[in-house]
Amino acid sequence: MRFDIITIFPEFFTGIFAHGVVKRALTNGLLQVELHDLRNFTRDRHRTVDDRPFGGGEGMVLKPEPLVEAVESLNIAAKAERDGQGESVVLLSAQGARFTQATARELATRDRVVLICGRYEGVDERVNELICDRELSIGDYVLSGGELGTAVIVDATMRLLPGVLGNEDSSAFESFGQPDEHFLNEAGGPRSTHGSGGILDYPHYTRPAEFRGLPVPEVLAGGDHAAIRRWRRERALEKTLKNRPDLLESSALSREDRAFLEKLRRAKP
Repeated sequence: MRFDIITIFPEFFTGIFAHGVVKRALTNGLLQVELHDLRNFTRDRHRTVDDRPFGGGEGMVLKPEPLVEAVESLNIAAKAERDGQGESVVLLSAQGARFTQATARELATRDRVVLICGRYEGVDERVNELICDRELSIGDYVLSGGELGTAVIVDATMRLLPGVLGNEDSSAFESFGQPDEHFLNEAGGPRSTHGSGGILDYPHYTRPAEFRGLPVPEVLAGGDHAAIRRWRRERALEKTLKNRPDLLESSALSREDRAFLEKLRRAKP
């Protein structure tokens, strides 16, 4: 998979992609990241990429000419012809749809993704209309530019590619993951671990079995896979109710899940 990043600060990414899983994916040839300096597509001696907004207002706006020419230089299919080509052009913008794990899974099926880092007050809307397939935001807040969001999208997406993680199940059984029916054993039943089904992951424990007076929950050491699955599901529901109750509104919950959540709500002081 290849990411092309268009930015006025290509040096921003020098250290970010030089560590951990991203570095290993790049070294092993599972991922390619190309940086493109937007200022190389300007035509004035000051290498101007922004201008004042029509209609007045605060800040500066990224100009359309350099951005459109930068994308066109990459030999990406035209927007109207891009569907089914395995390519996607994404604008990082505070006005964009929220980036989620589901979005990362979708992008991971592409062969090539172009990420445009917004800056200043915004980007000329004609860039979005002419060349972008979507706008994405990594959260409900405003950053000084799209570089941080771009790094987040690259990291979240590339770890879903085959061969990137040492154990591919690591990207399956985690927060915002797929439900159990996606993970069946050879007998057709669910595995002993638990797919989150879009909610938060369950708590994890490792050695030592007791630390500063806090023991590992007994059920996890008992070897009863059905009991472990039940415990993990309940703890995931409990953590989601506490930290991200909004996720429960769109999750597929069983009758047992709903009964457990109602029990937790009644027990609240």
